[in-house]
Amino acid sequence: MPDQSESFQQNKGLPFQESGLAWLWLALLIIVLDQSTKILALSFLAPYEPVSLLPIFNLTLAFNPGAAFSFLGDAGGWQRWFFVALAMIVSVALLVWLRKTAKSNKVLVIGLLAVLGGALGNVIDRLAYQHVVDFLDFHWHFWHYPTFNVADIAITLGALLLVWDAWRSDSKRSA
Repeated sequence: MPDQSESFQQNKGLPFQESGLAWLWLALLIIVLDQSTKILALSFLAPYEPVSLLPIFNLTLAFNPGAAFSFLGDAGGWQRWFFVALAMIVSVALLVWLRKTAKSNKVLVIGLLAVLGGALGNVIDRLAYQHVVDFLDFHWHFWHYPTFNVADIAITLGALLLVWDAWRSDSKRSA
């Protein structure tokens, strides 16, 4: 039977250099890339005036006070603080998860860090601008996918990696 100090160590997590936190620089890189591209978009694009780069792709500066697909975008302002609080709670949970995950579990660690970096990139927008800055606009004829940003890409890719890691883990347990 493990003594209390061993149990405490297991709950506390792995040492920093052995845990997923050793790769925390990846989340920071995502934040820097996200914020840099948003600063460029704010500096060089006029709001809601598309700049066509390809037949299916524009740069279009847009502002989203809501969540994905402008969910709660017209809710009156309270949603800003709700989404900041939610992202901060999720970020703390992701940091705890990273602390308990070996850095050798690369798919899981990269997925967690991508979600963390993307979430914090959008939190910075909500705090600095009262909305999220979006500028990537894909379209086909009259159909437009909702405008998004680098943080949204990181969150999406991170979520896909988390699903893939869970599927791989299930497959290994079933075999």
